Amino acid sequence: MVRTRFAPSPTGYLHIGGARTALFCWAYARNRGGKFILRIEDTDLERSTQQSVQAILDAMQWLGLDCDEGPFYQMQRLQRYRDAAEQLIEEGHAYRCYCSKEELEAMREAQRARGEKPRYDGRWRDSGATPPAGVPPVIRFRNPLSGSVAWNDLVKGPITVSNNELDDLVILRADGVPTYNFGVVVDDIDMDITHVIRGDDHVNNTPRQINIYRALGANLPEFAHLPMILGSDGERLSKRHGAVSVMQYRDDGFLPEALLNYLARLGWSHGDEEMFSRGHLVEWFDLGHISKSPARFNPEKLLWLNQQYIRVTDSRRLAELTLPFLEADGCVTTGGPPLIDALGLLRNRAGTLRELADAAVFFYRPLEPSAALRAQHYTAEVRPALADLHDRFKTIVWNREAINDSVKGAAAAHRLKLPKIAMPLRVMVTGETQTPSIDATLELIGRDRVLTRMSAQLQHFPA
Repeated sequence: MVRTRFAPSPTGYLHIGGARTALFCWAYARNRGGKFILRIEDTDLERSTQQSVQAILDAMQWLGLDCDEGPFYQMQRLQRYRDAAEQLIEEGHAYRCYCSKEELEAMREAQRARGEKPRYDGRWRDSGATPPAGVPPVIRFRNPLSGSVAWNDLVKGPITVSNNELDDLVILRADGVPTYNFGVVVDDIDMDITHVIRGDDHVNNTPRQINIYRALGANLPEFAHLPMILGSDGERLSKRHGAVSVMQYRDDGFLPEALLNYLARLGWSHGDEEMFSRGHLVEWFDLGHISKSPARFNPEKLLWLNQQYIRVTDSRRLAELTLPFLEADGCVTTGGPPLIDALGLLRNRAGTLRELADAAVFFYRPLEPSAALRAQHYTAEVRPALADLHDRFKTIVWNREAINDSVKGAAAAHRLKLPKIAMPLRVMVTGETQTPSIDATLELIGRDRVLTRMSAQLQHFPA
């Protein structure tokens, strides 16, 4: 059975790169009828926080990336790593090293001075020296001195690394906490991980880990290293490119299915399909169609995709998702038109839920036009026509057809072209110049609110 895992370090929030890795791991497991495991690698004691753990869990839940097992926490498995390290010592694959920080730094400085790559020189590898008193040792892996490590990466193809490029890495710190390369191998063995899908910044770790797998007598998983995500300018992705926390996208009004769809297309494709459901992703996903080249993050494309999803989202769900944005803006929707109806007029114009909510505010509370809009549209010439229209609105049947006829009638009676009266009317009632058709907008706002707003704004017209 295929078993994949996503193993973030809780030293910050879940960002775009991590979310894409999680998605690919999840989709591959689902496609193959396998299991998806979530593991929290929280051994960076200085930077790991419970807040970051919760942010990762919240982001995974929002994206709908449900795990079959976990979350597991490395700090709850310390004894297992210590036992595994002792096993390696007993079998001659690891040893204790008593070098102090000062010795290690002096070693590196001397190597740099000789023009060499800084690395541990193996001085405790076969040392018969008496351990210094009071110095807690680390445990180092006894890396093979000859030969090479080779694997067929499921994305990058065959990769070979010579063992003489690798030094004896620390696998267990003096405090008994494992280093990344050791903890991840022990975990993947214990959790029966069959496919390690991760970013290609881990390619250099893979030969070290393969040697540890072999020393522990375990079968190797398949490795698939995903090319990094770049900004639209070709530089490494950063906050200035829009690489913010996944939950920031939620707070900015993106739909999880839109972000998931976009992430899937960052480095993977299925023909020319741009927009597809979660079900189609699971059906189509494979590792063979992951690009070997870095993907480029395009915020405009994500925004376009989100807009397409807003247009087709179930109306009731769309209202539920938009409501919190309106409430945060001080709107009480219970006193206005049904939110589903208001959003029905606006949904094709919005790129995000936040934009959709902003566009709907005038349905639930009056927006005061700016001084510039008043100066532009409130003229003495149109005031009599708008006062007449106000009176006409009092007696008509309140529907789009009658509203439209009244606007046309008032314009004709005062010998004005329709836009001359329609634009100031729009500003008076909505505070804006860009809205859906004025008759549909006024019908939904309701007669009483329209008359009240018109009365208040007529006072601002020049006599």
